[in-house]
Amino acid sequence: MSIIIPANSAVSGGFDATNSLMFNRLDSAYLSRTQGTATLAYKYTLSMWIKRSDIGAEMYLTGVSSGTVIELMKFTSANTLEWYNRDAASNVSVAVTSNAFTDLSAWYHLVFSYDSSQSTPATQKKLYINGVNQTFASNVGLATNAVPGLNLSGANIKVGAEYSPGYYYDGYMSEVNFIDGQALAADSFGEFDEDSGVWKPIDASGLTFGNNGFYLDFEDSANLGNDASGGTDFSESNIAATDQGLDTCTNNFPTINQLNYGSSGYTFAEANTSIIANSGDGWRTTYATIAASSGKWYWEQKILDASGSSHYIGITDIDVAANTATNEFENGGVSAYAYRSDDGKKVTSVSGSTALTSYGTGFTTNNIVGIAMDLDNSKIYFSLNGTWQNSGNPESGATGTGAAFTITSGKLYTPATATYNTSNEYIYNFGSPYFAISSGNADGNGYGNFEYTVPSGYFSLNTKNLAEYG
Repeated sequence: MSIIIPANSAVSGGFDATNSLMFNRLDSAYLSRTQGTATLAYKYTLSMWIKRSDIGAEMYLTGVSSGTVIELMKFTSANTLEWYNRDAASNVSVAVTSNAFTDLSAWYHLVFSYDSSQSTPATQKKLYINGVNQTFASNVGLATNAVPGLNLSGANIKVGAEYSPGYYYDGYMSEVNFIDGQALAADSFGEFDEDSGVWKPIDASGLTFGNNGFYLDFEDSANLGNDASGGTDFSESNIAATDQGLDTCTNNFPTINQLNYGSSGYTFAEANTSIIANSGDGWRTTYATIAASSGKWYWEQKILDASGSSHYIGITDIDVAANTATNEFENGGVSAYAYRSDDGKKVTSVSGSTALTSYGTGFTTNNIVGIAMDLDNSKIYFSLNGTWQNSGNPESGATGTGAAFTITSGKLYTPATATYNTSNEYIYNFGSPYFAISSGNADGNGYGNFEYTVPSGYFSLNTKNLAEYG
């Protein structure tokens, strides 16, 4: 499974992306606007950072159709990336990558650089992935100076959908730049970190955007289609203020890992932060895309639908990768610890032994459960609507006052949830919430947005905090 652990997280230096936009395919969410007269129609550069939330389905990053002119960039059902053009003379160019993009924990940087004044397919269309110029599995050139759809006067451009619209994108976007009149390389938008070697964004606001250019920074939650370069704003379709994310290409937060979960009875939504468990499908367990072995970490989970019973919220050792089809909190030889909805009891499975004992108050629809995982002192605590159960004190350190468990040390733990044969629905808040927060509480480093106060010394799970405390 794809998962981020502290060893491959790095503190980003220099430029920081503040926000992202979370596209939910189930909502048919997208942005659109009509292009004007281009500065230089046959040259442009599109740069975007993306983090996928689903694989195995056709979904469009952008699309334009105007008469015979069509342009689109999409993920295919085989998870390759396709760049399609048809010009006014009905000549067709299809460029497809040979590699697939299936990591749901990673941010990818995509740069589409177009210049049809060039004479060969390889120089007309260039695609950079994380700073590296790609060799297409197939690529056909267009006529000289053919005008692409994205830069065509009067064309309606969609971001997050194809031109109809349809085939909606599912995932995050951050730092979306369109440069009209220049075919730029990836180093206009990013650079390799000199310490870690990781490709990271740089400030591109000083570039010349041209007449049709735009910059989507998603910093205005009241206008998420705002063109921060000063051009015409995009219209928003099925996008709300809560779709603004803190999970960005410079600070990566966890989501639910679709590539590793038990059974097939889940519907994933809200950019892989929301889970809908269909009834009648037995045990199902989901895990997050980030794990830690040290440090103190806090996150929340809101119960959107507590129908039925047996909803377990907790953590588990990532060794569960070999045992995904069961309830890790009551079965299997792994270290797992949880708090149960039915009766507020706590449950653990350690080396195959199961314990279910009294602990706190059961939780139900619209309740918020807080989790404080202290891996420095091997303790875990649970709160219900801001009240720590069992009179717990997550700030008590080695004393572990009211802790739900003393957990097995030396393990790599990830947030996890299990349900049984019910239609539960729940949503994680790792600090980049997909639901409205009434109070707003960040951790001690100023990261995250939580409903309840983050205990002193605890931090939201993200790559910046992991690099410092993980």
